[in-house]
Amino acid sequence: MIAKIFKGIWTGINFSRRLVLNILFLLLVIVFIAGITSDEDKITVEDGSVLRLNLNGPIVEEKTYVDPIEAAISDATSGSEVPSEILLDDIVKVINEAAKDERITVLLLDLQEMPKAHLNKLKQITNAIDRFKETGKKVIASGYYYTQAQYYIASHANEVTMHPYGSVAIEGFAMYPLYFKDALEKLEVTQHIFRVGTFKSAVEPFIRNDMSDAAKQANRVWLGALWNEYKQDVAAARPFDESNFDEKMDVYLAKMQAANGDAGKYAIDHQWVDSLKTTQQVRKQLIDLVGEDEDGKTFKQVSFRDYLSLVKPPMVFDNPITEKVAIVVARGTIVDGERRAGEIGGDSTAALLRKARLDDKVKAVVLRIDSGGGSMFASEVIRAEVLALKAAGKPVIASMSSVAASGGYWIASAANEIWAAPSTITGSIGVFGTFMTFEKTLSKIGVYSDGVATTEMAGFSITRPLNEKMGQVIQMSVEEAYGRFLNVVADARNMTPEQVDKIAQGRVWIASQALELGLIDKLGDKQDAINAAAALAKLNHFEVKTIKQDLSPQQQMMQDVFGNASVKSMLGLQTQKTSVLATQANLQSVISQLSSKVENLKDYNDPQGVYARCLVCTIAQ
Repeated sequence: MIAKIFKGIWTGINFSRRLVLNILFLLLVIVFIAGITSDEDKITVEDGSVLRLNLNGPIVEEKTYVDPIEAAISDATSGSEVPSEILLDDIVKVINEAAKDERITVLLLDLQEMPKAHLNKLKQITNAIDRFKETGKKVIASGYYYTQAQYYIASHANEVTMHPYGSVAIEGFAMYPLYFKDALEKLEVTQHIFRVGTFKSAVEPFIRNDMSDAAKQANRVWLGALWNEYKQDVAAARPFDESNFDEKMDVYLAKMQAANGDAGKYAIDHQWVDSLKTTQQVRKQLIDLVGEDEDGKTFKQVSFRDYLSLVKPPMVFDNPITEKVAIVVARGTIVDGERRAGEIGGDSTAALLRKARLDDKVKAVVLRIDSGGGSMFASEVIRAEVLALKAAGKPVIASMSSVAASGGYWIASAANEIWAAPSTITGSIGVFGTFMTFEKTLSKIGVYSDGVATTEMAGFSITRPLNEKMGQVIQMSVEEAYGRFLNVVADARNMTPEQVDKIAQGRVWIASQALELGLIDKLGDKQDAINAAAALAKLNHFEVKTIKQDLSPQQQMMQDVFGNASVKSMLGLQTQKTSVLATQANLQSVISQLSSKVENLKDYNDPQGVYARCLVCTIAQ
């Protein structure tokens, strides 16, 4: 009788859950249809308009898959939403289309909500801005303040204006990871670290309280090269020399003293900005340039996302006749198994490559990599599919985005050619193994593990000490994996393992250095890689096709719902704007670092516990 009662209760709960979800789904369908059919919010571009490039989200190579139900619950409970990711390709497309659009006469760089981004992504945006300027159209940058990433883009404007109370924050590049050795010891967590390579500093946060001299030596080299590239690019865009950049505090202090502590005057005196203007003054300037909008309240304008919706079709249909260069994006940490977009699953990314291989119209593939690596096993699963593509007669070009290091380099190594931007972070050829056991931690609260096993190998657990001989076996496996990594690179790059070892050992390089070392073939962006792939496949006429994971019609519609601004507005899901500078100064940034470290533990799922991962490839800027 009791069992029947509980069974009935459980059946009722399941029915209620399905009913609520179905009602929610139907509600979203109705709202979505109402949103897309409403004439009230129809987007129009007036003649002589300003394109307002208001980039208010992370710039990515591939958008992260978001579960629709989780997104709905999060938005409903938090009262705000995380800024939507923006595809780098979409930004470039919008600027390129606006350059050809006779209705657009001015490009306004409104970068106030744009978070940090890697140099190579910023450079692709500024390249598009420079092409826009070549048409004779004007580019104006306007902001309350400029972070380093924001200023890189703003420097390419015809005029850089800033609020009189604003500031320009260009500090250089730095890397100060958090270190947990003492904390883990206080918690009596037992560390088991296995590594190879003088510069393989991925595990240092767990075994040290500071950065080792070897890691500092290596990091100074590539951070310095990245900083030099930033200075060269900005100085070329602005009317000043590289010596204008402040690198010593006494120099910066003297300049600020001369400006009486006025950051706006400092920016004008040293040509960081061309003018200091309030929001009202900028609005008047733009009204004088292009005229007022229909309401007579501001200048004629169209926002980035609205213009994107006009120039980018909601659905792309393949021409079944034309030959294709396929793009497979590998973005995020490499983990074993299946993963949605925005992460790299060994099986799921291999499936995308296999899909390209089995498509008769696909004649070449560009593997676009933005990853600091991860599981060695998953990396090898992906590399095997790259080799299968080549065996099928389809050339593969590895195109490196911001970072393609460790496992990211592993999957790139098998390509016919490797292309990278000068600022791409790569290399980090090394492996490590790590896990923690908690027998001492548990003993502090009176919890113990004991029992019997048929062999000394059985019964391994994080609640028990690691057998010393098993530790020796794992170290041997790591060393063997490092040797395998050297051989993989040596075979692909026509080098000896000894030659690879000299530039490996976990050391990080930027692509301009990697080119000299023979780790990559050419410097160039994504379009250069596409052209190279077409050339290898001897294609004169072709289309570019991005291979994506298949979504069910319901999943696709839900994705569209949560990307639709009018629907969000109707549901009351408004974005809460946050100052970039205020966020950086907030304690929340430190908490986020700590929580992300814990969250990253889920990515350590290699079947053998061996990883090719670069943890120093994310830098503060």
